[in-house]
Amino acid sequence: MKKSAKICLILFVAVVLAAAATLVFLFPPVVETGYEEKVDALSFMENTRETAVPQTEIYNLISDHFNSALPEGKTEKKAIVIGYDGCRADTFTLLDSEHKSAVKTLLADGGNAVFSYCGGVNMPEKNTQDTSTAPGWCSMLTGKWAETHGVYKNYQPKEIEPKTLLISLIEDGKIDSSAFYVSWAGHFSKPKATYINELNYIEENNINSVFLRAENDDGTKANVLADINKADCSDFIFLTLEYTDHNGHATGFSLDNPNYTNGFYSADETGLEFIEAIKSRKTYENEDWLILITTDHGGIRRNHGGPSVQERTTFIVSNKEIAQ
Repeated sequence: MKKSAKICLILFVAVVLAAAATLVFLFPPVVETGYEEKVDALSFMENTRETAVPQTEIYNLISDHFNSALPEGKTEKKAIVIGYDGCRADTFTLLDSEHKSAVKTLLADGGNAVFSYCGGVNMPEKNTQDTSTAPGWCSMLTGKWAETHGVYKNYQPKEIEPKTLLISLIEDGKIDSSAFYVSWAGHFSKPKATYINELNYIEENNINSVFLRAENDDGTKANVLADINKADCSDFIFLTLEYTDHNGHATGFSLDNPNYTNGFYSADETGLEFIEAIKSRKTYENEDWLILITTDHGGIRRNHGGPSVQERTTFIVSNKEIAQ
């Protein structure tokens, strides 16, 4: 490289660095305050962030439900996981509003709510997998972290083993049918989608499990309600609603952002529609339902995947007691 070219390159780099320093000075990184105080003040949570359970506990709750004996007067077990994708734990401070709420309904019916964590390990340890959609839901469905299921981030296709509950509960004879309702294409609708191998396995082995993607949350809601309203609805339903995640990526994961809080209200009102539909089933009195509400991760600014408390703190709400 000629001397003049080197000088030009050095000057260019210097100008870029100076400009970057100026931007940082004029527009310093946003540091969110008050999150931990808001979350720690949630009096109805049965544990603390320090004693949070791993999100893999979802797997255990569902497995224990289907392995336990039927209560007196019940003839069939059912379970549903209502996923609020990208929903921060501090959204629970909004529950005092007049909005219809699935979370408030489960708690009023004697249910429990606990803090959980994503990312493979609780804080302050460094997370071992992304606080993102694919690793989060996959850890719940397998009961394992990425070091076992292999999904450290989005768009890493999971191998058949370890199988998710959508398959294993059927193959183990615990249930007759399962269903997976989503709108995000990264679950099973792209070549490198998380569950593309499981979808192929289901089709090849004629397993009675429905993997159905809608265009948006309205479509997901319609698909779930159609299933619940069937006389013989799926024994295990797993679904994700994208309201909070979409609004967070678009305009910010923050309670100061009305788009994000409206996303939470939309998800929680939709969740209540599912609960009301379950309770309206003609066979409801004879059915033993486990109803869980949870999230795969939180978020900060317009993203997630990293190590912040806002991204790693999650929750589990259940209509049944969650043993500590």
